[in-house]
Amino acid sequence: MQPQPNLKLAILALGLGAFAIGTSEFAAMGLLPWYAADLAVTEPQAGHVVSAYALGVVVGAPITSILGAKLPRRRYLAALIALYGAVNLLAAVLPGYGTLVGMRFLAGLPHGGYLGVAMLFAADAMPREQRARGITQVLLGLTIANIAGVPLAGMLGQGLGWRWGFALPGVLALIAGWLILRLAPSVGVNRTARPMDELKALRNPSVILILLVGAIGFGGLFAVYSYLSAAMLATAQPPGWAVPAMLSAFGIGGTLGSILAARLTMRHGTWGAGFRLMAFMAMTQGFASYAVGNWWLMVLSSLLLGLGSGMVVPLQTRLMDVAGEAQSMAAAMNHAAFNAANALGPWLAGLALAAGWGWRSSGMVAVALSVAGLMAFALACYHARAFGDGMQDHPARI
Repeated sequence: MQPQPNLKLAILALGLGAFAIGTSEFAAMGLLPWYAADLAVTEPQAGHVVSAYALGVVVGAPITSILGAKLPRRRYLAALIALYGAVNLLAAVLPGYGTLVGMRFLAGLPHGGYLGVAMLFAADAMPREQRARGITQVLLGLTIANIAGVPLAGMLGQGLGWRWGFALPGVLALIAGWLILRLAPSVGVNRTARPMDELKALRNPSVILILLVGAIGFGGLFAVYSYLSAAMLATAQPPGWAVPAMLSAFGIGGTLGSILAARLTMRHGTWGAGFRLMAFMAMTQGFASYAVGNWWLMVLSSLLLGLGSGMVVPLQTRLMDVAGEAQSMAAAMNHAAFNAANALGPWLAGLALAAGWGWRSSGMVAVALSVAGLMAFALACYHARAFGDGMQDHPARI
């Protein structure tokens, strides 16, 4: 059973929306020195622009899931990505630091709802044993954004002004919304759906445990990634092209990692793939700590870190297995968990740096978080075994 041709195009449109989100999210980090200077604020103050986005994702995930419970997925997804595009364009044209912070918070609101439901849509379009492949096809939009979208937004931002770095993903998001309305099949509305039923996902221990894995385990990835450029510049005296190459290597690794994670999940099940990938994440973060001071090893470590990010595939697949009727909420909260990790990891790594432990300390903090994530994953596995909740996830049944 293969997706129909129009469905393949619809999934590509969903991936374009994910590409726009990935471009906007990571370009905001890379362009921080430029909008800090233009808006006459310090770089720590400008960091609130990034934090506001992450907060918007965490707040928006449950709200958009409740509001969209009775909407057809096609209209829901098109509306969310169109809102995302409009707010990014407003961030590009409205003046003032406070306005930029506010627009980035609003941009974060549809992030989790869109990506979560887009992955559900793509997964449901596949045969049951290939759901991980559907998730990956949308996820590739995020990872490819780090290869192409973020560097392009960075070049536009540095050459024409930082506002172009937000305008580009804004336009792409609006195009994605139009394509989704044109290409995605119309699915009937569940008239019996009750929006507040989506909150049941937040009372399901099996869901909460998997979200905990994402919020803690992925903190290690962000603890290292947030300080990659600074660590290279401070310790390795790299050539001018090394930092962009390192960031692109992360995107390439993320793209390959997503594809490999889908294959692992289909072959070994969510538990087998998850344990392998979480252990791999810890090892790559340890290598990243060792590589500090050698710029070409740091480029290699960035590629390996990206490979480990495929852990999102088994986590999303597991959530689909246990969320019951609250699929949209669980999927959206998965991305909220990743943004919580994006706050936790850099904060802990920053404390280690401030304590004078050196640039290698971010990697050690990362390993500790990945080990904690692995323990949380083991706890989720124990809970599933104890309560008979999906331990029999043989690959053929994923």
